[in-house]
Amino acid sequence: MRHNKKRGMKLGTDASHTKAMKKSLVQALLANDRIKTLDVRAKAIRPDVDKVITWAKRGDLAARRLAIAKVGDAEIVREVFDKAAQGLWADRNGGYTRIMKLGPRKGDGAEVVIIELVTEPVAKKAAQTTVTKVED
Repeated sequence: MRHNKKRGMKLGTDASHTKAMKKSLVQALLANDRIKTLDVRAKAIRPDVDKVITWAKRGDLAARRLAIAKVGDAEIVREVFDKAAQGLWADRNGGYTRIMKLGPRKGDGAEVVIIELVTEPVAKKAAQTTVTKVED
């Protein structure tokens, strides 16, 4: 039984307001590719954005319907699916967002960040060579 156990971050509001706020932030991020928000809100929407982009990479009808249900705007979903079809995130297996800290907000000291979609291709790591010591 899950007595008094919450799922996910509550963000200081009731469940319906949290859901609406996250949906609005996901819409804004997917439409603008970069938004300025609070640190905890950016960390709360990161999994939702990653799910939508993963569905866009899949590209089938069921994935599109799931994304429309998550985002709430069919036009934004169409744009994301078009970007994924063009191969924007083809070489990336997750990590579609980047969070950059800007510092505390002047009024209340809340941590302000920029969350943006990562569009650069993945830089391959150089092969590490292991050097073994030869003893005589």
